[in-house]
Amino acid sequence: MKNAFLNRIADKSAVIGIVGLGYVGLPLMLRFAEVGYKILGFDIDQSKVDALHAGKSYIEHISADSIASARAAGFEATTDFSRAPEADALILCVPTPLNKYREPDLSFVLNTIDSLVPHLRAGHLVSLESTTYPGTTDEELLPRIESRGFKVGQDAFLVFSPEREDPGNPNFTTRTIPKVCGGVTEACQEIGVALYGAVIDKVVPVSSTRAAEMTKLLENIHRAVNIGLVNEMKIVADKMGIDIHEVIRAAATKPFGFVPYYPGPGLGGHCIPIDPFYLTWKAREYGVHTRFIELAGEVNSSMPDYVVSKIASALNERKKAINGSKILVLGIAYKKNVDDMRESPSVFLMEKLRDLGADISYSDPHVPVFPKMREHHFELSSAELSADTLATYDCVLLATDHDKFDYDMIRQHAQLVVDSRGKYLNPAVNIVKA
Repeated sequence: MKNAFLNRIADKSAVIGIVGLGYVGLPLMLRFAEVGYKILGFDIDQSKVDALHAGKSYIEHISADSIASARAAGFEATTDFSRAPEADALILCVPTPLNKYREPDLSFVLNTIDSLVPHLRAGHLVSLESTTYPGTTDEELLPRIESRGFKVGQDAFLVFSPEREDPGNPNFTTRTIPKVCGGVTEACQEIGVALYGAVIDKVVPVSSTRAAEMTKLLENIHRAVNIGLVNEMKIVADKMGIDIHEVIRAAATKPFGFVPYYPGPGLGGHCIPIDPFYLTWKAREYGVHTRFIELAGEVNSSMPDYVVSKIASALNERKKAINGSKILVLGIAYKKNVDDMRESPSVFLMEKLRDLGADISYSDPHVPVFPKMREHHFELSSAELSADTLATYDCVLLATDHDKFDYDMIRQHAQLVVDSRGKYLNPAVNIVKA
């Protein structure tokens, strides 16, 4: 069984099933298609399937041409999970958010595997890429797969290989970002490494699925903790009249022992604000209280409130209140130069300001219309920026520093700019750092 699978990978006759065609699954699909594999994509969203069949992309940094090329090479998308037996590998790229209690929500993963289990066949490889707590693969996926009568490692294969996508980063691609992979058994590991090794330049094997799961969490916790540190330093520096961004730039000239991290209005994206809580939740099962991680989470979660307080103070100095003020939020994607809205701190800021009575507008060249989101709702479209329109707002909040913004025009014509990204290096009477 194992050797037959390895042969299909080697001669590219293996059919790759990718479940979840979003920011992770779609780039992975394109990479497998580029190398010459036949791809069958699964998603529960019919609108995504329809767009892909029409050769269209719904993610800004993925071109319609690349989708059309994959279609021409045989890529097909479907909402019909009963077609799973057509694929040799099933790679799960589905969300793992938190619930309202800040606890792991595995419903997407579990619903997906439960939809696939009736259609699993001998020889299938299942790979989970969704970030999760250590133990998910062998505690949740393994028994479900073996409930079909398969022995994992002999009749079917199971690995965890965490995604490492960085949307909009021009320096790295799916191919060039090393891929960690841990298998339930040695045979699983061998097949997983072979599968990813066929499309990714470097595969990093680890001893188990749990080690692979922990690796992904460490990567994101490392970033969350360091951002928490500089966010706290920002508050201290502000009280002392020091520009923390100037300090970070200076510290970053040290050629060893320092890695620059930058403060902001809060954490966004699909990983950094969420993943640390997967470990803190699981650690409680072992009687461990992860104080360091949770402290960083508290600091980072408080940043939107800090920015709102800076807006209130700046407006107050101009004899205005948030209530009734026209506030323009610049950038609502979670980071610069992308259209990705997941966990964007801009949205939390918009809601807080709206609840305080502000008249909210936004401008984002990457998000022309405020999208449908599970937790957030605004009936807004991106406002055009001009000298005349900027002057009509009581406050302009720079929340996401897209390169497409004309920062000189904004500085010259806005009554008040609250800069939460450290974009403006030189002080000005109408600029407040947040």
